[in-house]
Amino acid sequence: MTTTMMLTEGQARRLAAVLRWCSKGSLPPQQGLPIHALLLSSGFTSHLILNNHLLNFYGSLGQPSLAHHLFDSMPDRNVVSWTCLMRAHLHNGNPARSLQVFGNMMTSSGDLVNEFALSTAVKVAGVMGRRENGVQVHAVGVKYGFDCSSSVVGNCLVDMYARCKAIEEGVKMFWSLPVVDLISWNVMIAGYVMSDRAGDALVLFKRMREEGDVPDEYTFSSIVKSCTRVGDVAKGEQIHGFLITSGFGLYTSNAVAGALVDLYVKCGCLSEAKSVFNRIEEKNVISWNALILGCAQEGSLPEAMTLFRSLREGRMEIDGFILSSLIGVFADFALVEQGRQMQAYAVKLRCGQDISVTNSLLDLYLKCGLTDQAEMLFSEMTTKNVVSWTVMITGFGKHGLGDEAVRLFYKMLAEGVEPDGVTYLAILSACSHSGLVEESRQLFSKLCADKQIKLQVEHYACMVDVLGRAGRLKEAKSLIDGMQLKTNIGIWQTLLSACQVHGDVEMGREVGEILMKMDINNPVNYVMMSNILLDKGQWEKGEEIREQAKIKNLKKVGGCSWVEVDKRIHYFYSGDEMHPLIDLISDVLKKMEYRMREELGYIYDVRFVLHDVEAESKEDSLRVHSEKLAIGLALVSGHLELEGGDIRIFKNLRICGDCHGFMKGLSKVLKKTILVRDANRFHKFQDGQCSCKDFW
Repeated sequence: MTTTMMLTEGQARRLAAVLRWCSKGSLPPQQGLPIHALLLSSGFTSHLILNNHLLNFYGSLGQPSLAHHLFDSMPDRNVVSWTCLMRAHLHNGNPARSLQVFGNMMTSSGDLVNEFALSTAVKVAGVMGRRENGVQVHAVGVKYGFDCSSSVVGNCLVDMYARCKAIEEGVKMFWSLPVVDLISWNVMIAGYVMSDRAGDALVLFKRMREEGDVPDEYTFSSIVKSCTRVGDVAKGEQIHGFLITSGFGLYTSNAVAGALVDLYVKCGCLSEAKSVFNRIEEKNVISWNALILGCAQEGSLPEAMTLFRSLREGRMEIDGFILSSLIGVFADFALVEQGRQMQAYAVKLRCGQDISVTNSLLDLYLKCGLTDQAEMLFSEMTTKNVVSWTVMITGFGKHGLGDEAVRLFYKMLAEGVEPDGVTYLAILSACSHSGLVEESRQLFSKLCADKQIKLQVEHYACMVDVLGRAGRLKEAKSLIDGMQLKTNIGIWQTLLSACQVHGDVEMGREVGEILMKMDINNPVNYVMMSNILLDKGQWEKGEEIREQAKIKNLKKVGGCSWVEVDKRIHYFYSGDEMHPLIDLISDVLKKMEYRMREELGYIYDVRFVLHDVEAESKEDSLRVHSEKLAIGLALVSGHLELEGGDIRIFKNLRICGDCHGFMKGLSKVLKKTILVRDANRFHKFQDGQCSCKDFW
């Protein structure tokens, strides 16, 4: 076509329709690209409607930079042009740029604003979780005479306030709406669920029914999620029954059926979950995700992998969510080989390059103790977000690499990445694990000065942990007393633990009394208080507290450790005698004890056994701690004969002092590296020393 040709309005309408279909996915996206070339070659580039469709097309294509370039070259723009550009940035993961576009529009011409531009800007504020920006947009609407309680903007405002953790403002907005439509009900119910107020969501659902509004699949999926949040499988079953009796078409709605599968899985009803899953007529990735991840999280890893293989063999496209979630499960169980297999598979998929997948792989390597591989992957990432940096900082902290974590934090700031509340938790925790008191003070001051981040009790708990570990118990207590936030159980338990470490009985009693009032049925509080007294020789008082726990029938969560041998996970509990190789495990542990006694003068640290147990029984009880049984199996399974080769053990609770000493001695006599990941951090035992420097 020559440059002198011009398009008629009829042709322009047809081209606009093609672009619209390409944007919605009704036509392949490549069919939209020649249209822009046609407009350029025909000299028809000033057609406002076609340019707006092109903006929308490039946004749907995942090319916001091309949309912006086109926008800058447009001779004429209207509010649709600005809104299309905002949506292009929002839908492609850059809400901050989207909000900047809105600000530029207001600076350029505030008269352009309409309810669609306003609702988009409100959505952006909600996605960013920035209430102050949402309030500003709300004020803009009022200033320019728009009724922000209209259904389009009002519903977006309700959603925004819920996402920004200002649910009460969302509730006020909801009840001020002149007309409450189906979207309004859905947004408010979802807002309650998002804000962990599932009970209110159920009440509102009942109110909706009473007022005669008919729920849709979005309503039902939200209300089922609310049952999942509160763990109320009985109410979920009632909803399930209602769906069937009302003829809703449950098994043709993947959103609702998938939510039901998730409910049953998380409430421990796997058979019911499978029953719903098997009846879904056309399963999509949502329902597959729910069952696969549910099985994995409930400990049925082989079944989860069988389901995943079935999904792979089908024609359905696997998304980044299921990949990153499965890798996350492997990370939690430290299944590095399975994680590597998933990485090799992900390379073949388009979604395998998603940043969420890469972040999950970073997490996997760090949780498996492979810091070098994590650093290599991190350095190769072309795009990093705040989650990427936070995962690395957390990993360094768990490995006792506090200085490296601090260095990485400041490097993140230098590269223009804004930390969030989770990042600050990670860096403060890293300082705590490495005893970096002054560094943590500076970081905490920086956090307090950042008006964009809301201080949480957990941030204070990290500082209490730092100060407590350093023996500054009075300073830690003063920090709690001066908090503007309501204290929680966790922060007092952190201080009580520090009292135990430093043997401060007086403060321990004071903190213990506070905890008993707040959380009288938590066995952990009784155990810590008892240990403080027993360590100081106050036998009667210590045993009195233990007796109170027995009367209440309170039992501490049992220690569980696991080890991978020949791609199979073996679990052990303290005192476990169920493993088929238990006799060989006991024999090899006794041989190791003998060698350590002969070569190192090792003796058991019986402080970590109940004080009313006989001396010989104390040693027997320490010998069958779960982490020792796990390492015994590793030794029985060939690690004794292997030259080199790390031994990896994982535990659900904090490693006890005796087992810590045992691992140090074992690493020296065997000349092997032993990695133990407990609930708090990693311990790398080499040549009789631990990476934590006995500070955990």
